[in-house]
Amino acid sequence: MSNANALENAPVKLYRNPKSGHCHRVELMLALLAIPYQTVDLDMAHGAHRAPDYLAISPLGQVPAIEDNGLTLADSNAILIYLAERYGDPATWIGSDPVEKAGVQRWLSIAAGEIASGPCAARLVSVFGAPLDHQAAKAKAHALFAVMDAHLEGRQWLAADRPTLADIAGYSYVAHAPEGGVSLAAYPQVRAWLSRIEALPRFIGMARSPALA
Repeated sequence: MSNANALENAPVKLYRNPKSGHCHRVELMLALLAIPYQTVDLDMAHGAHRAPDYLAISPLGQVPAIEDNGLTLADSNAILIYLAERYGDPATWIGSDPVEKAGVQRWLSIAAGEIASGPCAARLVSVFGAPLDHQAAKAKAHALFAVMDAHLEGRQWLAADRPTLADIAGYSYVAHAPEGGVSLAAYPQVRAWLSRIEALPRFIGMARSPALA
């Protein structure tokens, strides 16, 4: 079977914007788990995410979303949980005991909270022209990165002694923070953590936009 045919018949279909960190975290997980998948890039500038057929898949009109053998699922963190449970080793990726599971959940909440309102929001302003408070978003990003840098002192990973969903959910917008005008120069532990993720087998990156200060 050719590679093109293999992708066409892949079990997982990923609806995405290729410049979205929320989409990238799902694509990164698919790659790390070696799950065959195909991508469907939505023309969001022209309202593809509001089309009735897409709203049937993602009722809030958000990306990413996936289809997998009849299942449809939206929300990047929910998709990460699904992929880890369905195709991976949940004990490895979600946690092997209550403490690890709680630690992973904490960082999933941070991904949906402080990361979204900090480095993600700053990048939305610079890359997409979103009408958000750029200075406030950059300040939130730096406050978060200071906490992350201290947390990673003496640690390799955010929630356990190995990569977990905490690291996958956090990577994309932290790695691309400079595109939103947020320098990582003052955070050596964060930069080392990013490098460890990028060294994982089957890692795939997200296309970079020009950094805008």
